[in-house]
Amino acid sequence: MTAFSSDKGPLRPSRRMVLAGFSSAALVALTGCAAESGATAPAASGTASGAAAEFGTLEVQLSWLKNAEFAGEYFADSKGYYKEAGFSAVNLIAGGPGGASAETMVLSGKAFVGTSSPVGVAPVVLNEGAPLKIIGSTYQKNPFTIVSLAANSITAPEDLIGKKIGVQAGVNETLFDALLEVNKIDASKVTKVPVQYDPQPLLNGDVEGFFAYLTNEVLTLELGGHKTAVLPFADNGLPFIAESFVVTEESIKDKRPELKAFLVATIKGWKDALSDPAESARLAVEVYGKELGLTMAKEKGQAEAQNTKLIATPETDSNGLFTVSKELMDKNIEILKLAGYDTTADAIFDLSLLDEVYAENPDLK
Repeated sequence: MTAFSSDKGPLRPSRRMVLAGFSSAALVALTGCAAESGATAPAASGTASGAAAEFGTLEVQLSWLKNAEFAGEYFADSKGYYKEAGFSAVNLIAGGPGGASAETMVLSGKAFVGTSSPVGVAPVVLNEGAPLKIIGSTYQKNPFTIVSLAANSITAPEDLIGKKIGVQAGVNETLFDALLEVNKIDASKVTKVPVQYDPQPLLNGDVEGFFAYLTNEVLTLELGGHKTAVLPFADNGLPFIAESFVVTEESIKDKRPELKAFLVATIKGWKDALSDPAESARLAVEVYGKELGLTMAKEKGQAEAQNTKLIATPETDSNGLFTVSKELMDKNIEILKLAGYDTTADAIFDLSLLDEVYAENPDLK
């Protein structure tokens, strides 16, 4: 995700989305930066009593650097849930600028599971024939937003009219254009101001709104004492999910027990993360992302924000974490069609493993 802090870098380049459609490379990049060489996850602190490590090492390609965004995976590793599920070791591979996408890592066999999104998976499946499927999604909503200071209070698409909005070049600009398009806002009535990833222009009054993330710049502004208002993309026409688990169709067919074991352990980890944002922050700051210079206040804020705004919803409360309702899948397919990718839910999603997991482990709900 974008940031002027150490948490995130700029989103990745693409061409315009609306009507013309995204380029395949840009859509893949949108889902998260690629694997960054270096740190693997610390060894889990415990093992399950009597559990046989039958599945070998679990390699998970994260979509970004090791901040609180992946708190559930940290809990699953550090509390031994992955080992309890049958994995002998865990390698949480950090994402970062300049490397291969999660799709590439999974297709190459360098990762068993990757974190991506329908917006990243669809073009690879449709344009390249990649045998990939999404088997669940941590984020039920994406974190993109226009942030404004409370004095301007941009909270609805029509509030953008007549305003100067700071938008970064590349995919951020593409997404902003899409926001205007789906809400039938005449782009000529909004002044788009080129900015970088530091929201200082917002504080200076150079712009009245700023392309940001609910889990990043918004928190940084608020921690700096600035009252903000937000216009979330997910609630205003662009409801695509994120941090989705992508795997190969071959794995679904031939390594179903391993995938179900991964899901069970990761669900347990995220249940812990949802109940303990302070520990989520500590794991990010002191253990998994200790070399990133993260701060406890920011990471705790991110954990709280993603827990309440992006992960836990009435649907997941009823059906379980990572589940994606038919309605939400259909909405994501509609967005993909707007982008020029005419596909179906069956071509992108396979939630049968989650169905089995919850049928076999009803206590996980």
